[in-house]
Amino acid sequence: MDVRTGADGRARCAWVGDDPEYARYHDEEWGVALHGDRALFEKLSLEGFQAGLSWITILRKRPHFRDVFAGFDPAAVAAFGPDDVERLMADAGIIRNRAKIEATISNARLVQDLEPGELDALMWSFAPASHRRPSTFADVPATTPASEAMSKALRTRGFRFVGPTTMYALMQSAGMVDDHVDGCWRTASTMDAS
Repeated sequence: MDVRTGADGRARCAWVGDDPEYARYHDEEWGVALHGDRALFEKLSLEGFQAGLSWITILRKRPHFRDVFAGFDPAAVAAFGPDDVERLMADAGIIRNRAKIEATISNARLVQDLEPGELDALMWSFAPASHRRPSTFADVPATTPASEAMSKALRTRGFRFVGPTTMYALMQSAGMVDDHVDGCWRTASTMDAS
């Protein structure tokens, strides 16, 4: 089953299940165009933390992630040092993975090396001019040539935890592609699926 009707009578992508926070995220954020260096740095960071985990885990922890990572302000995170890494490693409110924490700090420093708006422009340069919305979840790829190219471009610049699968998830969540399946109420309210 690719679409599931919620208690509110709305047909949604079935991955939402019955979780109200997941439904809110699906309805208000997933697949909506997201712009801005800070917003995309947050998305890049959280997608990196999600690698190997479920997105609902990250979504539930997102408010605390925002608190402890200074609202994902790249300048503030770039200034984090070893004491901050240890503070974060001791914080059960986030994913305590040293490599992911250190990558987030390193990635913030790389964002700081870019001109304002450059991260946004770089990431959106990989959004396909057209994208066929999937009919079923079986039609949703794990990676695409665009996500592979985005991953390669970011890795070339030194970014970490930006593999092609992670970047495709970012492209979906940031609205660079529309992967709401046929029958989902959002298919009538998101970008044109040419």
